[in-house]
Amino acid sequence: MIYLDWNATAPPHEDVCTAVAQALATSWGNAASVHRVGQRARQHFDAARAELAALVGRHPRDVLFTSGGTEANNLALRSPFAGTRRGVLIVSAIEHPSVLEPARALEREGVRLHIVPPEPDGRIAVTRIAAALDGLAPADGPVLVSLQAVNHETGVLQPVHEVTALAHDRRALVHVDAVQAAGKLDPRLWDAADFVVVASHKLRGPKGIGALVTLSASDLQPLLRGGSQERGLRPGTQDAALAAGFRVACARASARPLVDAETEALRDRLEVELVRLGERHGARVHRNGTAKRLGSVANVSVCGWRGPELAAALDLEGVAISSGSACSAGSAEPSSVITAMLGRARAESAVRISLGQATTEGDVDFALAAFDRALARGGAERTSGSGDG
Repeated sequence: MIYLDWNATAPPHEDVCTAVAQALATSWGNAASVHRVGQRARQHFDAARAELAALVGRHPRDVLFTSGGTEANNLALRSPFAGTRRGVLIVSAIEHPSVLEPARALEREGVRLHIVPPEPDGRIAVTRIAAALDGLAPADGPVLVSLQAVNHETGVLQPVHEVTALAHDRRALVHVDAVQAAGKLDPRLWDAADFVVVASHKLRGPKGIGALVTLSASDLQPLLRGGSQERGLRPGTQDAALAAGFRVACARASARPLVDAETEALRDRLEVELVRLGERHGARVHRNGTAKRLGSVANVSVCGWRGPELAAALDLEGVAISSGSACSAGSAEPSSVITAMLGRARAESAVRISLGQATTEGDVDFALAAFDRALARGGAERTSGSGDG
């Protein structure tokens, strides 16, 4: 199986797997215990905290461990509005479901929600954020702007630095979902943001652990209660094995970015060849390429195909891709990201191809041959069935 769905999750690196296995065997104690068995487990969290802080350009005291990106996003979004039924939340229409869903929940609870649409190229215009902020007054309550660093379906880079400066000038807080960006982009992109979210498994680390990196931990309000772990902001017994794996993943990403020029060259070649394959089989292939993107993500639509059907056809050929966010799997609706950008028709036929650190030229060759077979078979089926009924 050729794996081209790295944005859904990255395969854990063998060094990560080794670190997790060793910690499971030797550091199984409760990290909150004061005895040596517990402190051996705690050391893994201290080391992971320092390594993650270095990766994202912050101090270790700013790192709060969570169960993953979803919990961290929820914690960041809900904290500014805790204890009040007012305030203003500004988010883009192309955020991850773990941002949009809690945003809509906050709206039902009384927070005023502004959803900012993207431009057709997938970028959020700073002027649209400014328009949402204009006219707000202190009486409106706390204001939070949420903007992802990199879109999870298109790879488009968002103007986080500019938006952060704009929001802070208007005394608004800023939350950055950096799940798809950490370990791939310069951390100076989000260096002034109030909340930054990271997920281990996107860095080739284990699932089940992530972090909220914050400049204002004293203002956070826990989602759960029942313990003093993570300064009482994330109670519950912690797993040192996950921390050990997270540490190794962060260290590897600091030493070598997860996306580089070689990855981008492979992605570019894949896109160009897919357009040619589409022309050969009488199917138009649309691709996004006008905005600056992370060099590992391609989002294409093949006319005459539904995205889930094409993803299933490729799976039969031994290639793993997706037709949208993994957190939206099972939904009958097409990608909300592509719908917001380019409309429902484009979204219904969209698939996402995401490469990673271990993707090779041979993988791309295999994938292109698989696409060729799938499109040929699909074209033949459509031709043979054109006179039915």
